[in-house]
This record gives sequence, C-alpha cells and structure tokens, in this order.
Amino acid sequence: MDSKEIQFRGAMGDRLSARLDEADGEPKAYALFAHCFTCSKNLKAVGHITKSLASHGVSTLRFDFTGLGNSEGEFSNTNFSSNIEDLIAAATYMDENLQSPSILVGHSLGGAAVIQAAHQIDSVKAVATIGAPADPVHVKENFSIKLDEIEKTGEATVELAGRPFKIKKQFLDDLEATKMDERVRKLNRALLIMHAPLDKTVGIKNAAHLYKLAKHPKSFISLHEADHLLTDKTYSKYTGRLIAQWSDVYI
Repeated sequence: MDSKEIQFRGAMGDRLSARLDEADGEPKAYALFAHCFTCSKNLKAVGHITKSLASHGVSTLRFDFTGLGNSEGEFSNTNFSSNIEDLIAAATYMDENLQSPSILVGHSLGGAAVIQAAHQIDSVKAVATIGAPADPVHVKENFSIKLDEIEKTGEATVELAGRPFKIKKQFLDDLEATKMDERVRKLNRALLIMHAPLDKTVGIKNAAHLYKLAKHPKSFISLHEADHLLTDKTYSKYTGRLIAQWSDVYI
C-alpha cells in the first residue's frame, strides 16, 4: 500500500494539505475522509482507518480542513459550512485528478459534514459516520464556558485538547443555521452509523437520532468499548475494515 501527499485549493482559496492512501492494484472505489473538530488528517486513528480502507481495496483521501493541520488559512474564519465546501473542493479535485469518490467517511463533526456534503457530490453512493453528532450545534459543548464571551465580544480564545483556538460568533451563527434533520431524511444514499456506547464526548443517543431519521438502506454498528477518538487502534482498524466491507454492495 502506497501513501502520497497531495495539495489542492479549498473553498476559501487556501492550499489544503492531503494524503492519499492507495489500495494495492486497481481500487474497487475511492473514499473521501473528513476528520473531527480541530483535529487533523494525521490523527493516529484517522491513519489507521484510511489505511485499513486502502488495504481492503478502497483508496482514500484524507485532508486537513482550512486553518488546521498543515493546511493554509485562518481557523477563526472557518465554520461548519466552510468545512462542507472544503469537502466539495476535495471531491472536485478527486474527480479531476484521481477518481470521483463513491464513499464519504466522517469522524465526529466530520460525520455531520459528510452527510451535508453528500447532497452536493453526485458520485457518492455510500456515507459512513463515526461518533457523529445528530446536530453540529453539539460542538458548542466543547467550549460552553466561553459562549457568553463570544456572544458579547464577538470572539474568544478557547482551549481544545491543550491547544488555543479563536472561535468567532460567526461560527456559532453558522451552526445554528444548519438544517441537519432534513438533510438526514433526504440523504438518498446508503448510510452506516458507527458509534461507541461508551462515547463520553458525543453520546450514543446521537446515533439513535440519526438512525431514526434516516431512510433505508441504513445500518448501525456498535463500536463496543471504543472511546470517541478511537485511540485503541484495534477499533480504528476495525472501523476501516467494516466500512470497506459494508460499502461493497452499494458501490
């Protein structure tokens, strides 16, 4: 299995950093992966998932959203909508230079983003979410103590996973404007919802809500004792393998 670095222009015109994990031989499909809030494509769990997908015949592109990881841009100017637009830009790059993605995979907030993006990427036939919130507004719980400051002053610096991030009011407004339930109901793609019952960051009730809203074909897989970030590589590799196998009948 080969892995190569790629760059493409994101929705805001910034150069985004990506990595393609390639299947050995002719791939049966291409997938596009969206990482979690303030994470990056280099999170160990992300690499385990995408490499597992590749080892099972699905070449997978993972990238850093604008302002995160090795990508250019200012994180404080981004929001949930710009993440969706970055995904569409990544899919356009794949369409023009590789092969159009038939599978979208998203972790946590990235899971909510791929559900939204799928509506605008015609090639997508299957969507898989991992520990995704039923509503992206859930992400505000990560910096709830700063919400008043953001509302009053327009911005605040919050600490997430030991790193400082500037969050602006426009980020909150964009979350509130997102129509998630309707997009799930009208997804019109195969949907796989993967969630850990013991997830302390995004509770399992989120998976139940998504599943209830979605129309068939839909599936749910419990990630047993995994944590939200899939820090145990047993679960991250397992996740990639299952997505590759589940998607076979849809791609």
